[in-house]
Amino acid sequence: MPLTINQRAEWVFEQAQFCLLQRLSGGVLNVQNEASLQLQFASILKVLGDVAVCKQSERFSIELEKNVINSDALFQKSGSRRAKIDIWFSLEDHQEELSHRVAIELKFFKRTNHREPNNRADYFKDLLNLENYTEHADGCRMLLITDHTHYVDQGAYEHTARDFDFRDGREYRAGTELQYRAENPYCSPITLDQDYRFIWDRLENNLFALPIKVSPMEA
Repeated sequence: MPLTINQRAEWVFEQAQFCLLQRLSGGVLNVQNEASLQLQFASILKVLGDVAVCKQSERFSIELEKNVINSDALFQKSGSRRAKIDIWFSLEDHQEELSHRVAIELKFFKRTNHREPNNRADYFKDLLNLENYTEHADGCRMLLITDHTHYVDQGAYEHTARDFDFRDGREYRAGTELQYRAENPYCSPITLDQDYRFIWDRLENNLFALPIKVSPMEA
């Protein structure tokens, strides 16, 4: 039985992510920043997206840094109704009026950047954005790549930002408020609407990957 638009769009993401991680692990890709990671991932998605088009009435579209506007809800990260999605793609059938849209947020945390623990808070900000892409996506994904083991298996975090914890095997329970406890906190408290379990993949070349699937909340 032929796969549906939804199934093929999800297949595109899963296979593209697999290829990206394999190429990073094998040393074929040597990305140095988040922008280059974004471009490499988008190029793989484009190839597989075109393969997933099976009818003349279908079209695969992809955008980087897509500007979106919520009709009513504010994005906490920007403090406005506006946001930018790192990678957004859709598989559409104009004849059948069917489509499946996927929003992807990417993070590439390097040890040399010295932004941990603020990076950890930024990670949860992006998860919150993904939950609020209801008007713009049917499925959402987050992919974090790092060469810094502090994010993966650090023994303990300092009190100030210990709430922002996605170490291997940790869980987040929906409705839990995450606070940055400092005199001048880096961000306001964050509360997510879904449960998450953080399971890291250990790649070669001293890299680690954390893939997460997010369901946009119903309006």
